[in-house]
Amino acid sequence: MEAGLVNWLRIGALGMIWGSSFMAVTIAITGFGPITVAAARIAIGAVILLALVRIMGISLPGIQGADGRKVWLAAFGFGVLSMALPFFLLSWGQHYVASGFAGVTMAAVPLLVLPLAHFLIPGEQLTPRKTLGFIIGFAGVIVLIGLDAFKSNGLGMEPLARMACFGAAACYAFGGIITKLAPKVDPIAFAATATMLAAIIIVPAAVVLEGVPTTLPTTPLLAVIFLGVVPTAIANLLLVSVIRSAGPSFLSLVNYQVPIWSVLFGALFLSEVLPARTFVALGLIMLGLAVNQRWKRA
Repeated sequence: MEAGLVNWLRIGALGMIWGSSFMAVTIAITGFGPITVAAARIAIGAVILLALVRIMGISLPGIQGADGRKVWLAAFGFGVLSMALPFFLLSWGQHYVASGFAGVTMAAVPLLVLPLAHFLIPGEQLTPRKTLGFIIGFAGVIVLIGLDAFKSNGLGMEPLARMACFGAAACYAFGGIITKLAPKVDPIAFAATATMLAAIIIVPAAVVLEGVPTTLPTTPLLAVIFLGVVPTAIANLLLVSVIRSAGPSFLSLVNYQVPIWSVLFGALFLSEVLPARTFVALGLIMLGLAVNQRWKRA
């Protein structure tokens, strides 16, 4: 099978896996608190990735020297901003918004990367086309969140939950920038280190703030195990494979799929019905992404 086809299959699998995670979170939080769900999936992912590193004979990055400290600092930042914090924000937010809505907010990640990369990554400055794409896409974000999210009184928790989901997208954008700027090390070792550090941070927080679960309801527990094994551990391995073979630009195509899969899974398995503005917002965000995407001939 040609490498190009394999990478397209990997991208398709990643889109489906990450899209399904929002449905799984909605199921998991029916039995556990939001920090517990985030902590459990990260802990499971860390155990799997650390075991894989050991089986493959890969060493974790050394901490000695300037580069070693930079790698561990980057892994810490990635663990916090791409796992611990966004996983909690999404788990909490999905108490009040549909899983499909949470998935749609993830389409904003590559748009948020644009202004961050302009200031932080050499050679990634905004061009007129990128700026236009960002403006179009950000208009979609405003439609998606709704202006009522910026009001403070008498609106319940849903507006804040929308902001939490968008905050998770912003965390992923910062996490992507950190990964781009990190010194070059084995990607699997980096992922294992970051996941381990995220677990060290969030597991004690979950125990202190929510306590150790006294009951383990079957369906939510299965959802948590799924989140740890598939969207956290296996997805990280697929992500590493795509980056190694086709590069991070090709990986960005997954952002077109995640919202679609999250809406489909929410509708099919959770009977979610999303407001019309969600699809208007999704159209604007996708248009903004399309304006920025540099399509290249094979």
